[in-house]
Amino acid sequence: MKPNVTTRKWRTAGACAVILLVAGLALGSGTASAAGGEMKAGAPSLPVLRLSLDEALALFLRQNLDLIITRFGIDYAQGQQITARLLPNPYLVIGTLSAYTQGQTIARSGQITAAVQQLFEMAGKRGYRIESAGFGTQSAEASFEDAIRQLSFTLKDTYYRVQLAQRRLALAEENRDRFARILEVNTIRFKKGYIAEVDLIRIRLQVVDFQSQVIQAIQEADTARADLRVLLRLSPATQLELTTDLEYHRVDPDIEKLRRLALEVRPDIRYRRLAQSQRMADLKLAKAYRYPDVTAGTGYQIQGPQGPDNQQQVILNLGLPLPLFNRNQGGILQAEVAVQTAEADLQKTMIQVENQVDIAYRNLLQSRRLVEAYQAGVLEDARATFTIVERAYERGGATIIDLLDAARTSRTIQQNYIEALFNYQRNVFLLESAVGREITS
Repeated sequence: MKPNVTTRKWRTAGACAVILLVAGLALGSGTASAAGGEMKAGAPSLPVLRLSLDEALALFLRQNLDLIITRFGIDYAQGQQITARLLPNPYLVIGTLSAYTQGQTIARSGQITAAVQQLFEMAGKRGYRIESAGFGTQSAEASFEDAIRQLSFTLKDTYYRVQLAQRRLALAEENRDRFARILEVNTIRFKKGYIAEVDLIRIRLQVVDFQSQVIQAIQEADTARADLRVLLRLSPATQLELTTDLEYHRVDPDIEKLRRLALEVRPDIRYRRLAQSQRMADLKLAKAYRYPDVTAGTGYQIQGPQGPDNQQQVILNLGLPLPLFNRNQGGILQAEVAVQTAEADLQKTMIQVENQVDIAYRNLLQSRRLVEAYQAGVLEDARATFTIVERAYERGGATIIDLLDAARTSRTIQQNYIEALFNYQRNVFLLESAVGREITS
């Protein structure tokens, strides 16, 4: 049954409105940057920063605030190292003594004493303290390198998330524009009574669905760019233009070599080895505290004319604690536990690193197989099928259901390929992060 004239007018008007809406949004998203100079005449243009992945990494290493904060830890450890080298300060003592009986005064029988005392650390305490602080500085440097390793992966992942959103946006715009043309043609066909109203509605709904995907991709791209600007310490006014595309480059690494390399170069493993060495130096220092330190002093004493002794005397003294009760038993036990904890932490980290390398390698192989399967012909087959069905639909050899099904299949295959390509590149970065070195083959 044909729709009445009033219904057909409303449906036609609705189709025209969708076409105008899609055309306007396409014009706004596709030509806004080109017409920006005309639209904003007289207004200052926003700065545009073109960055390749290597340039983004270089900028990240200079400006990232998390790295700057971590770098301060090295300066802090160097301050502790300076403190560990310092000798104890000498101690100055000045005192007086006088008698006030039998007519004596401070001028006649007073006594003034000036003495200097110096603490001498025994049993190599200062050397052990310097050794421990040196390991602390090296640990801070290793921690900084590990922060670079982890945050570099975050930067690369965020960089390619922007590119992923751009690829999704391009695919969604292509499908939207293609169905907008189909909607325009079929609106005319509907007016002439060649297609049913339900077919026109299905096409219109598909156009709106593609437009929603365009909006979603734009939002994802904006969010990823904002995350990238935060990592690069850039203001929101900076427009980013990324020049390294999301492309496939086959990587076929040697897993055994990667396992050995990770245990040798991972900065977090080196950090824990240095922490273990520092705890051992602390243990030697704790054991040295069993032996008392010596305090030596010298001074000069002057007495008044009625003093009982010689009026000028030289003072020499030596102080030595008697280690009868406190021989740092608790400190030694704590230092031994700290050594055992550091050793267990090192073993735990090594096991984690080996498993991280293994799982990252396996994920890389699986994602590589998937990308190569798409590139072997599946991607082109999906595009070609959509084109064939579209032409058949125009000649009346296919239904609207066939057309929509082919469109959805083509879109799904292409979108899945983009996702697989991104996941492959991400797995490459994960393997590099797990190993601690860039992988080139």
